[in-house]
Amino acid sequence: MAQMERTGLFDSIFTRLVAWAIAISIAVVLILGWIVTAKFQQISDDTVRWAIHNEMDRLSDVLEERGRDELVVYIEDAASIRAPTGSATHYLLLDEDGNRLAGDLAAIPAIPEDEIGGDIVLPGRVPAYAWRLELEPGLMLVVARETSTQLLQVNQIGLAFVGGGLFVVLAVGVTGYITARRLAKRVRLINAAFRHPEPKRLAALGTGHAERDEIGEVTRHSSAALTRLDRLMRAQRDTTDQIAHEMRTPLMHLDNRLIKAIQAQETAKTPDPETTERLIDARAEIRRVVATLESLLDIAHSEADVGNPRGLEQVDLTALATRIADLYGASAEETGHNFLLEAEEGVTMLGDEIQLSRLITNLLDNAFKYVPAGGTVRLIVRHGPRIIVADDGPGIPEEFRETIFRRFGRGAEHGNHDSRGAGLGLALARAIAIRHDMELRLAPSTMGARFEMRPAPEAV
Repeated sequence: MAQMERTGLFDSIFTRLVAWAIAISIAVVLILGWIVTAKFQQISDDTVRWAIHNEMDRLSDVLEERGRDELVVYIEDAASIRAPTGSATHYLLLDEDGNRLAGDLAAIPAIPEDEIGGDIVLPGRVPAYAWRLELEPGLMLVVARETSTQLLQVNQIGLAFVGGGLFVVLAVGVTGYITARRLAKRVRLINAAFRHPEPKRLAALGTGHAERDEIGEVTRHSSAALTRLDRLMRAQRDTTDQIAHEMRTPLMHLDNRLIKAIQAQETAKTPDPETTERLIDARAEIRRVVATLESLLDIAHSEADVGNPRGLEQVDLTALATRIADLYGASAEETGHNFLLEAEEGVTMLGDEIQLSRLITNLLDNAFKYVPAGGTVRLIVRHGPRIIVADDGPGIPEEFRETIFRRFGRGAEHGNHDSRGAGLGLALARAIAIRHDMELRLAPSTMGARFEMRPAPEAV
């Protein structure tokens, strides 16, 4: 029961939705950032190429219109202009012998031989883009334009986009976190009402949340269903308790009358032993009917309380088993049985101490009833928690291993466990185990019977 209430951080569907929203936002920002940066890089490269080609066309026009000497003067003037670092244009004009005629470049940049243009690095590790062109036979022109400014602009655009993207991711995360907390709180109220269906909690659940969304609708429907179920359960319990009271009262009155009749027979001048014996048998039958009725009510109450932690508290199973063992120790000696207690220290669980005590005593009564004198009965308590009652008696045939846990499902032959009673002891024990999110089973054993209560697989 306690295990079902614990949830990790990512066990919440709302946490997972927020995590997915953040992950998708990050992916979208990265993809858009890459696309935008690549697009601006392409625009920057195209701008540099256009500027160089435009400069080449202008120099070609100067050569064609004014001649080589004017071209040299024009290039020297253009090369002497001090442009801002990162956007300056550099020139180099060479004759057919490779002699520099004009420009501020010392040599032809390292452009691949099979290409006429490409990215280069100028002295001082300045990135640039260069283009070479043979203006006429024996006259080579190289124009290079620095690109560090364009690179800086692209990087700034990328950083700005990343910063904006991080803000979007943060906004998505914060908004999602706040929304998820509100939704999770509303769902926790519904779960709390299911775990503790108290009238006040159900009334608050039905009236305290007027949101018209899907969760609000689920909240209202859950409140109405739980209220109706709680009302039906209380009515059923009141009805069964009233029926039990109405049946128990006349039976107990009849029992008292039988006691007086037995006493009258015993004090009579001429007692009739046969009549006295019949009165005693009738009284035993009445006591058996009352015990059966109480066991049926206990089973019904235990089954009705499955999943409801109301009334449960931490129980020290080690101390409980020790107290029960003290009670059974003396009677075991009188009946000629060996009774052993094997209890680990500090074994505790969330439960109803009275019900757990009845479970253990039912299993022990069953064992002592069917184990012959001289046999051994063991009560074992281990961490887990586990409660085991084992004996070296005749055991239980395979065909009765499940029927013995049914109401009135007695093993009618071979002197099997629970075969001479009302058939409710083991049914009640299993109902109590289920009420505590445990399972009671007949474990494999090489000798005798071994009943084991342990956590149910779905509760672990």
